[in-house]
Amino acid sequence: MNRLKASLSVITAVLALAPALTQAQTVIIKFAHFLPSNSNFHKNVAEPWCEAIEKDSGGKLKCQIYPALQLGGTPSQLADQIKNGVADIGWTSPSYTTGRFPRTEVLELPFMLPPDGRGGSRAMWEYTQKHGLEDFKDFKLLAIHSTTNVVISTANKPVLSLQDIKGLKLRSPSRITSLVLSAMDGTPVNIPLAQTTESISKGVIDGTMAPWEILPATKVDEVTKYHMEGQPGQPGLAQTPAVVLMNKAKFDSLAPDLKAVINKHSGAWLVDLIGAAFDSGNEAARKKMTAQGNKILMIKIDEYAAMKAAAAPIEADWIKQANARGLDGAKLVGDARAIGRKYFVR
Repeated sequence: MNRLKASLSVITAVLALAPALTQAQTVIIKFAHFLPSNSNFHKNVAEPWCEAIEKDSGGKLKCQIYPALQLGGTPSQLADQIKNGVADIGWTSPSYTTGRFPRTEVLELPFMLPPDGRGGSRAMWEYTQKHGLEDFKDFKLLAIHSTTNVVISTANKPVLSLQDIKGLKLRSPSRITSLVLSAMDGTPVNIPLAQTTESISKGVIDGTMAPWEILPATKVDEVTKYHMEGQPGQPGLAQTPAVVLMNKAKFDSLAPDLKAVINKHSGAWLVDLIGAAFDSGNEAARKKMTAQGNKILMIKIDEYAAMKAAAAPIEADWIKQANARGLDGAKLVGDARAIGRKYFVR
């Protein structure tokens, strides 16, 4: 009887510990980004990625996604949040912290890379593997990608020419994009993405420079009427690189099989997932705005050439600045452009 009682006690104890043991085997990944949960990135990148690593790990990896800066801070602070372990993984843009990722900044230069998600992202990934890894030495770099070519969206004034940009106050996402706009006699306004829609509705700014896919999530499409896009298949007026970064200590703490799962779903695999999501997001957003009566405008070839000429000095100035930091600016620009040519849709 005593032996039976002892056996039952052991079984009871094991059963009681089972949930805790299962829980101990599950690694929670805190995934942070700055867009709302209805955004293209959240629905078509973050959620599918988390589902993929959970499935391939047999449930040993699970995500807790924190959209819209739910862990606090600002978009420019996300890199430090990831580095310091506030978030395990995060999506942000190197452009938000000027000077911190100097080799990566070349990817922002105007008329440089393919305007689409797949082509632009593949070009950025190849360039980064060749030249940019030093920028991300404090992180586990899971992906770098293009947020695609910007569209100039305005509330009241259609933009079809270089002259039309003169005097326009537009929200700019980065230092380089601000330089491009200034070179065209526009006025860049550096405000957080979350403040863009209200600023347009109140007339503080005339519009914004942003890719199609982000306009519905931020409701910019509801306060703008006109959208000017570049020539199809041509290098973009401006685009912003974005990165998915992981805390190095978190990655290093994982068991080998879980590291393998993360590696399987990063790099080229994740770059293509994001590129496809941005391409389909752009298409869906463009169709939505057309259906609701917004006017889609396309710049004429001669005006495209005029904009390109106006922005040309920015590249030369960037090369000088890069050289002053001990980088070979001309080589970085030349290689980025050569790599970009490989990925244009023919």
